[in-house]
Amino acid sequence: MVVTIALETDEARKAIAAAHAGDSAIFVVPKIDGRYARIGTLARVEDAVRLPTRIEVRVIRGLQRAMLGTTVAEVGDAVWVQIEPIEDSAPASERVRELARVYRATVENIVEARGVPEVAQMLRGITDPGALVDTAGYSPDLSFEQKVEILQTLDVERRLELAIAWANRTLADLELKEKIGREVAEGMDKRQREFLLREQLEAIRKELGEADDGPSIAEEFRAKIAASGMPEQARQEAERELARLQRTSPQSPEYGWIRTYLDWMTEVPWDRRTEDNLNVAEARRILTEDHTGLEDVKERIIEYLSVRRLRKERGLAETETATKRGSGAILTLIGPPGVGKTSLGESVARALGRKFGRISLGGIHDEAEIRGHRRTYVGALPGRIVRALKDAGTKNPVLMLDEIDKVGADWRGDPSSALLEVLDPAQNHTFRDHYLGVDLDLSEVLFIATGNVVETIPEPLLDRMEVIRIDGYTEDEKVDIARDHLGPRQFERNGLRPEEVALPDETIRQIVANYTREAGVRNLEREIGKVLRKVATRIAAGEAAAPVTVNPDDLLAYLGRPKFYFEAAERTSVPGVATGLAVTGAGGDVLFVEAAAIEHPEGNGYAEPGLTLTGQLGDVMKESAQIALSYVGSHAAELGIDPAKFRGRFHVHVPAGAVPKDGPSAGITLTTALVSLLTGRSVRATVGMTGEVTLQGRVLPIGGLKQKVLAAHRAGLKEVILPKRNERDLEDVPKQVRDQMMFHAADTINQVLALALEPNAEASGQGATARPREDGAKGA
Repeated sequence: MVVTIALETDEARKAIAAAHAGDSAIFVVPKIDGRYARIGTLARVEDAVRLPTRIEVRVIRGLQRAMLGTTVAEVGDAVWVQIEPIEDSAPASERVRELARVYRATVENIVEARGVPEVAQMLRGITDPGALVDTAGYSPDLSFEQKVEILQTLDVERRLELAIAWANRTLADLELKEKIGREVAEGMDKRQREFLLREQLEAIRKELGEADDGPSIAEEFRAKIAASGMPEQARQEAERELARLQRTSPQSPEYGWIRTYLDWMTEVPWDRRTEDNLNVAEARRILTEDHTGLEDVKERIIEYLSVRRLRKERGLAETETATKRGSGAILTLIGPPGVGKTSLGESVARALGRKFGRISLGGIHDEAEIRGHRRTYVGALPGRIVRALKDAGTKNPVLMLDEIDKVGADWRGDPSSALLEVLDPAQNHTFRDHYLGVDLDLSEVLFIATGNVVETIPEPLLDRMEVIRIDGYTEDEKVDIARDHLGPRQFERNGLRPEEVALPDETIRQIVANYTREAGVRNLEREIGKVLRKVATRIAAGEAAAPVTVNPDDLLAYLGRPKFYFEAAERTSVPGVATGLAVTGAGGDVLFVEAAAIEHPEGNGYAEPGLTLTGQLGDVMKESAQIALSYVGSHAAELGIDPAKFRGRFHVHVPAGAVPKDGPSAGITLTTALVSLLTGRSVRATVGMTGEVTLQGRVLPIGGLKQKVLAAHRAGLKEVILPKRNERDLEDVPKQVRDQMMFHAADTINQVLALALEPNAEASGQGATARPREDGAKGA
């Protein structure tokens, strides 16, 4: 047997060099576990070759087996050993010859199946059974250990039995592969054939060095799945889809769908979270730094943070994590536009040290926007909750559900019903997105919802929320916000440095009073930006040199004529007009109720006596007007009104006519306007009022008092008449507003009339109570 040996070790090179120096005989012996085997092969070096890779190769011919002797000596650089040649144990028997024929036939079948018939021709030229079985050393199918076993088996019959068993196993594998290949080839359709060709093309490119040597897509996904920390249920689903991906042709549309799904599954933050900042003092500082006012909201956030800290210190946070049930309600900020609800969510996230995500719910009608689309639909994607989690990158972010009061419903479903599970701390640890198809834990997410009004929020959803009202800012708070937040932001947007422009507080106060009338500060920022653009234009044109001070007198040039002025005195100077207070989606507002009488001369064909209402009034407000007229008519004598005046028709109008209005709180205003009209006594210009009235003349409590008082303060009213049972709600009004206004609490409409109408000889107060200002002013 002739083989080639590469001289890759010093030991091999030294042995070959020693053989060349002598009779070219060498002893080739396998090394097992660092030790030489007892039986090896006596061989002779016949030729030397140097490969193009500069590796030296020697051609050696095996002569016979030999056993390693006991004498081992090192002479020079080589190791010299004593050997004992080994002959085959006995002449070939009939069984040995038969085994040799079987082995030859089996090997011929193997080499023919592999397309190398010349090997079979070589085997036919070997007649000695021992030499024939020793050719197994050439076999690529045998392992190193199997070849060593052939070498060390001295009995030829035993060697043949081993070689036949291994050859049969190899032949069976080849026949099975051939059968599978034949079946696959027979059942292969066009797509499978194209897939096979592309795989072969990819293999060819790889052999040519043109393919990417990086990990395969399947290996990348498998590594991402292992590193994502997803729960067992999600991991099994991901691995199932990964197995489908491997069986799917890349040219199939389904391949892209599965890959998109796996991308989402591995990018959802299953186990990534941020550590909460539980420093209460630091959180309070951040909230105060970012927002002026809003003390109720800040206090609630501090309470939440304090509870989290105590639970962690006392080992209760681990219990909460183990049970997967979050603690604490869903915070819902309700208030008019521009009061900072959305920015407050960002500030909360910064105070807690969490990531922030915003989900706009305004106008959505499809439940799938929340729960995601099922994967059976083309272009399906997860819902907004999952998308927000992915964008945040953690499983415990602060997620703001913006404009939750504007969620709609139609034939595609009701998104508010899907939100029930999201916002329920007892259920959201097993929230299931239709696209992902597995449970997702939302128990660590801090949800903050925002809206303008609570009336449009479904009752079951509202029941899961803790509503915190943000009713707006006082004038002083707006000045502080403009100085500390809006001004610096507008400086930057308009390319100005703070030292180049000065906006005194009095100038800001004039902008607030004369150019904006809102609960928030959005228009205020817009007007400040307009002023700064004018200043920037003057500086850029060289018309003014920095620093430029914008005084109140300059506002006419920068902003034009004032947009608002105090009209209560002018509007109520005639009988039949009263000033009421209302709450709208934009916050509190002042409205005027106007009443007029149309006399009914007998027999002239005019309309019958009654009541005409205009101003887009709702059903509740229409009923309030009818109650007011009925009360005034039934108490005409008591109020000093001639009953004959009720033979005409009355017209009640509430400007502005294009704005819908509704609610019961205008009852006392409507009554006051009618009494003012019929008695000829004007309503006091400094008084605003709110309250519901009954047919018996009782004044009932109303809601939204804080917003209404702030609106009265913005409008320049000095006094507010309110129901007696709402007097305790005045504690919610900022102290600086309470100090500047007078509040009158009334139980009956007679008390309201005594306080609201201009006095005359017949006027009389009947037990109304007033809340004095701290400077000692008294109620009328």
